[in-house]
Amino acid sequence: MADKISVLYTEEQVNNRIREMGEQISKDYAGKSVHLVGILKGATFFTCELAKRITVPVTIDFMSVSSYGDATESSGVVKITKDLDEPLEGKNVLVVEDIVDTGNTLSYLLDNLQKRGSLSVRLCSLLNKPERRLKEVNVDYTGFVIPDAFVVGYGLDYAQKYRNLPYIGIVETD
Repeated sequence: MADKISVLYTEEQVNNRIREMGEQISKDYAGKSVHLVGILKGATFFTCELAKRITVPVTIDFMSVSSYGDATESSGVVKITKDLDEPLEGKNVLVVEDIVDTGNTLSYLLDNLQKRGSLSVRLCSLLNKPERRLKEVNVDYTGFVIPDAFVVGYGLDYAQKYRNLPYIGIVETD
């Protein structure tokens, strides 16, 4: 049986919010450049759309960090499955994530990246789910604060499905 998905944020709402975030990031990094570190696979769509809306010089790299697999609950074990292609020394790093949930993955990742010689490390997340937080993580730029529900679309998946939805939806599995 197919999963039921209800729209939480429309494509227009998501695009408007990303534009606003890009404007704020451009103001905050005025006169500087920013190095986006997109977290695969979920943040791919968001990273690309955000980069198009930032007016300061942008470079982009990607890494893959996982604590979910095919489950809807975090396993709590963080693995870097693809590291960065370029060093971070002397760069203003902005980690771009699709969702901050328990904080386990981002806490580990931010600590790891801060040790790599960057000028600064900040976090930008399309979605923030503070109700589920187990480790405190400072989210510098948040698209939407969402309820404790399993969401898909705009890069977020359920067992690799639904990433291509142009909106954010809540999935209810049978």
